[in-house]
Amino acid sequence: MNNVTAETAGSRGAAAEAQARANGSSPGFDAFRSGWEDEIGEGFPLPSFSPATMLDFRVRSRATKVGDVAITDLHGASAIRTEGPLDGVEDQVRLYVVQRGSWTLGAPLARGEQTVSAGQFLIRHIGRPLHFETAPDTRAKVVVLPAAMLKPLLGERQCVSGPAESAEVRLLAAHSDMIYATVADLGPAGVQAAHSTLIELAKAVARRRVDDAEPELAPVLAQAARNLADRHLADPELSGAMLARELNVSVRNLQRAFAMAGESASGYIRRRRLEEARLALAAPSGRLSVAELAAHWQFADSSHFIRAFKKHYGRTPTEYARSAMESDS
Repeated sequence: MNNVTAETAGSRGAAAEAQARANGSSPGFDAFRSGWEDEIGEGFPLPSFSPATMLDFRVRSRATKVGDVAITDLHGASAIRTEGPLDGVEDQVRLYVVQRGSWTLGAPLARGEQTVSAGQFLIRHIGRPLHFETAPDTRAKVVVLPAAMLKPLLGERQCVSGPAESAEVRLLAAHSDMIYATVADLGPAGVQAAHSTLIELAKAVARRRVDDAEPELAPVLAQAARNLADRHLADPELSGAMLARELNVSVRNLQRAFAMAGESASGYIRRRRLEEARLALAAPSGRLSVAELAAHWQFADSSHFIRAFKKHYGRTPTEYARSAMESDS
């Protein structure tokens, strides 16, 4: 997996930097290109970048390949721009998910330029090579997919766009993060399963609808729900029903996905709230009272919180806090 930063590459020293400059590039760009060729390799060649991009390349990235699918996450402090001749055919479908900044595809506006702004996604068939340009401080995910399985779902415009927070995009993002974490340890069967799930989720993005009853998607559905729950742990409305609604799936299928992982949605929420409360109790300063923690983490009252905490950790919150204080002293 490629996980190269310009800052890391810059530590190679003055000689390496001088050589990179002589080649019309920066150490950061040379490291990025080398990492891409090592990890992604044949089938996904890099485009030709502008001289300004190569000389001022401040981009953090990670990328991996699963069969004929490539996933790249980029955070560019500097702008990125491609230029030069465009030849050949690129029969691909690409998914762009932009969290910050903007990503512009194609020729000038009058000839079909298309910009994906922060908080948006675009899934588009690419029939021929296209230049692209990003604004400074752009954070985005790009997934390159085989066209044969996805092009028919895109309609006459050959593209679908919408909010990056859509349920289908959330699920695909959760799955891509799981792939980053596990791909090095996957055997052939695991790689095939990861690839099949990626394709199914890309189809869901194109259709704007996920088949939440598909057993193959259960691990991804549970992970996306966990990610969402972690961002809303202090929300009094957080529940399995809320997670299902936000992910546009049925409560029944969400609960089935959690059950396959050996835990219920409500059990996960309770466990994570208790973990956060425990961390707060162990904080070296500014500790909240038991009553304040119970209220903040949405327990019915202090007694309920104390019972749940003791059942999970074997000690009451007060006993745990006292032990933490003694360890600090």
